[in-house]
Amino acid sequence: MPSPLRIPHAPLSDTDWNALLPHLPASLRGRPCDLRARFDAIFRLAATDGPWRDLPEQYGKPDTISRHFRRMTHEGLWERLLKALAAAPENHPLRNLLGPICRAARRAIRLRGLALILLARRLDLKRTLPGPPWMVADPDLSEILFAQIKPDNIPTTRSEFRPALVFFGLLRRTLAVTRGRRYIPRCLKAYWI
Repeated sequence: MPSPLRIPHAPLSDTDWNALLPHLPASLRGRPCDLRARFDAIFRLAATDGPWRDLPEQYGKPDTISRHFRRMTHEGLWERLLKALAAAPENHPLRNLLGPICRAARRAIRLRGLALILLARRLDLKRTLPGPPWMVADPDLSEILFAQIKPDNIPTTRSEFRPALVFFGLLRRTLAVTRGRRYIPRCLKAYWI
């Protein structure tokens, strides 16, 4: 039984496909294929939280589609699409694909890691994050905090030592927050669209 849809899904229209086409890599490895059908399959699965094997048969073999997704991810497609989405004006046709692109990029985070999370945060595309923003790592915040620590801020006398302990304790807890949660509860992920 296929996984339920989390966001609305419709096959790519001609306008959507023409908006997506300039951002695709010029050359692809593997056998020639119908790229539009593959992207329909990727966006269909991105609309759910299910595994690749839950992809309906009309889209083709799940292994083939997942392999194509991994290739496109390693070629940096989702980073290019997120940058294009952030730069696109409000009425641009690429904006119609905001939901599917962000959800597909969320799947790509498993392959690309913290770099894609950081890009999504910097572009303010929070829908791309794999959970609520306060539970996902924020490396920019930790860089800002580390920049505040200077050698002249380290205490040298006993009277300065107690406030410094409080400061470094707060700093340690704040850095734990910026690292993000190791495990995001399933109930929170279920409601994060």
